[in-house]
Parts: sequence; structure tokens; C-alpha cells
Amino acid sequence: MPVAQPARRALRDVVFVEGVRSPFGKARPDGLYAETRADDLAVAVLRGLLDRIPALPHDRIDEVAIAATTQRGDQGLTLGRSVAVLAGLPRTVPGFAIDRMCAGAMTAVTTTASAIATGMQDVTVAGGVEHMGHHPMGFDADPNPRFVADRLVDGDALVMGATAETLHDRYPHLTKERTDAYGAESQRRYAAALAAGRVEPDLVPVAIRSAELGWGLATADELPRPGTTIEGMRDLKTPFRPGGRVTAGNASPLTDGSTMCLLAAGDTAAELGLPVRMRLVSFAYAGVDPEVMGLGPIPATERALRTAGLTIDDIGLFEINEAFAIQVLAFTDHFGLADDDPRVNPDGGAIAVGHPLASSGVRLMTQLARHFEAHPEVRYGLTTMCVGLGMGGTVVWENPHHADYSGHVPAATEGTDR
Repeated sequence: MPVAQPARRALRDVVFVEGVRSPFGKARPDGLYAETRADDLAVAVLRGLLDRIPALPHDRIDEVAIAATTQRGDQGLTLGRSVAVLAGLPRTVPGFAIDRMCAGAMTAVTTTASAIATGMQDVTVAGGVEHMGHHPMGFDADPNPRFVADRLVDGDALVMGATAETLHDRYPHLTKERTDAYGAESQRRYAAALAAGRVEPDLVPVAIRSAELGWGLATADELPRPGTTIEGMRDLKTPFRPGGRVTAGNASPLTDGSTMCLLAAGDTAAELGLPVRMRLVSFAYAGVDPEVMGLGPIPATERALRTAGLTIDDIGLFEINEAFAIQVLAFTDHFGLADDDPRVNPDGGAIAVGHPLASSGVRLMTQLARHFEAHPEVRYGLTTMCVGLGMGGTVVWENPHHADYSGHVPAATEGTDR
């Protein structure tokens, strides 16, 4: 008797339905979220996400994947499941935690997107939370001494700022003057976006409390430094090397924050009448020497473009995480883009707004989705970031507002307000 064979499934389109984030706060004792638990911050953002998608029955969510780099204390206990329960999702909705350092939320997206593409799931929540005020980068970590003793990596490879200084050594033409100029431009672009009303739509207000002021509401980012000038950055301290080139002016600040997004299969979005902000085209992760971890986005992007059958010339918008300005300039220099290319981080980036580690990947995606709406002439964009210990991640997206969009657009997408 012949053995029955399971049916083969064709890959399905995966679409980005909606993305939101908390206002980002300073990771210090007087910061916005100093007295807010990390999991409560994630709960507030997840609820804010779901409030924006009233057409979605919550029992249709198949997975909640939430990333954090330091998974302990109020950032531990299987965040995806615990945050889902705390947010009031049906108990039938499972969840898990994920860690790829800075690319945690990006990996939450690509992991659950893979399940959607293969037909294992239909709708997923992906995001991240990082409370660096409660859990400083590397806190309580115990790197294996063999990393250095066996010369697997240089000691500086475990200090992200030191790896940025090493990039300056490798590319002396990417000078401190250029990175300072980039940092000032990031601040200027963010300030312009804020004034034009392009930042607030991404934000979910978060209830906060302090012993001095009582209860309040976080509604705006705390970290930007409007009016930053190159002259004002010239004499900033170089904490990673005496006489170095990496300063607080050309690097992202320590940040508390959370991000969430909803992904769905294209046919499920059509069934439920969900808006479509972007379609996932391809993604890739790549490794590089840990000493120059900032180069990770270069091979990751080359691999993602190759998988998609595209070239860098096909990309009309870039959202690059600004862990350090030198890392962004290494990427743009490699691909022949100008330091001030208007397609790169049009509304500024992490140098201005902050970088809550594992959360940042979804911030990039949410901003790209907003840019797509404003630029229907752009068909493809990408989100990319470097990752500690020598990695990079890139996701290529397609704009559903472009005339040649290859996916199905539900009627709800047309005219949908954010």
C-alpha cells in the first residue's frame, strides 16, 4: 500500500501590517522609565499596537516573539508569553523570547515571517524591549575567557565602542570630521521630522511614575539634542580610547524603549481586511570579524539583495541603524552612497532618537513603512543593522503603494490612516 505523502506548500507573501514603538527614554536614574518595569513597557506597546488594528480578532494571533539582549529580572521569564498574558491576549496565544543582541526584534520578525511564509502560522506579533537603565549592556554577562585566552577575538571585540574605533583605524578616510557631520545631520533630520509631524504617529503613549512627580505619560522621545552642531561636538570625550574618534555626538545613546509590529500572510490580510504597509522580499544575516562588527550590514545586504535578485541600485530607501556613525559611513562608502544621501535615514536615526538594543530593528521597519506611504515612486527599501560579536542583518521590503507592486493589496490598505 503506498505511503501517503504530505502536501507541499507554496511559499506565501508575508506583509507588515502595522508597527509602533514607545517614546524612547534616557537609560539613567532620572530617565522616563526609571521606575517602569521592562515587561510593563512592552505590554503598553503591544496593547497600543493591537488598538490600531481593530479588525484583527486576537485569537487569530499565532505567535508573540519578543526580543531582549539581557534576559533577566523584568526582562526575563519568556517575554513573548509573559507579555502576551499581561496584555490580555487569549491564553491560547503562545510566545517566546529571542536574542540576537541588537538584531533581536529584526530576528523576531524574520523568524515568525518564515513560519508565515511556509504556512505554519498566519498572524504574528514581533518586537523587542530593552531597559538599559535596569540592565546595562553586558551587565552580569560572563564571556568565556577562552575568547581572549585562545585568541579567538581581540579583547576590544567585546566592547562595541572599541570596535567602532577599530573601524576608524581600518578606514582612515572616514574621518572624525565626517562622522561628526553625520551625527549632526541625524539630529537635524530628526528635528525636521518631528516638526513636520512624522514622528508622533509611530508612538504609543506610556504611563510612567516617579517618586517625585507621581503618575505621568511619556509621549515624546527624551534623547534628541536639537541644535547640535559640529563645532559643539569637537571637544567631546572619547570614552573608548584616549584621543579617539568615537564620542557621544557620533554614537547612539544608552536607551530604554520597546517596539512591536504585526505580520500576516498576504491572503490572511486580505481575508481580515488588514492594511498592508510593506511586503517582505528577502532577508539575510552574515558574520564578520567581531573586532569590526560594524561591517556586518555589508555582507548581510549583499546576501539579501542576491536572494531577492536585486542590486543596490534597486533600493530607493535605506533605514540603517546608527549604532555609530562610522558604521553607517562604512556601509554607504562601500555601496557608493554619499554621506548625506537623502535616501538614507531621511528622518534621522539612532544617534538622535536612541538605540534600545534588541528593539531597534522594528523601529527601522516602522519608519520605512511610513516613508513608503510618502514615496509611492520607490518600489524597494531595506532595513539593516550591525550586531555585536560580529554580525549584520538586512531585510528587503517592497512598497505596496508602487505601481508595480507584486503582492495583493487588500482594499483596506487604500486610504488607511495611521
